[in-house]
Amino acid sequence: MAKFKRPFFKSKRSFRRRLPPIPSGERIDYKNVSLISRFISQRGKILSRRVSKLTLKQQRLITIAIKQARILALLPFRNNKKRVKRTGPTTRARGLRTRNK
Repeated sequence: MAKFKRPFFKSKRSFRRRLPPIPSGERIDYKNVSLISRFISQRGKILSRRVSKLTLKQQRLITIAIKQARILALLPFRNNKKRVKRTGPTTRARGLRTRNK
């Protein structure tokens, strides 16, 4: 029996493991505002695990710490800067209104 090459064999690629966003010595706490603020978006929302690259346990601890810091007024609940400027009121056409039947 002849040996055949496997047609769907994938070669192993080397990859570089990324450094964790929270170093091992860093403690996740509501008082550590500089650490917590890295995981909040510009609009004041908590970043997802996929974006922040945290483990499940770290994400849970960060979420709890952010909520505690918000309650204690260390962090704002939302960012109040408005991105879109509102223009003046639009003029409406005045006249008889007709119903569409």
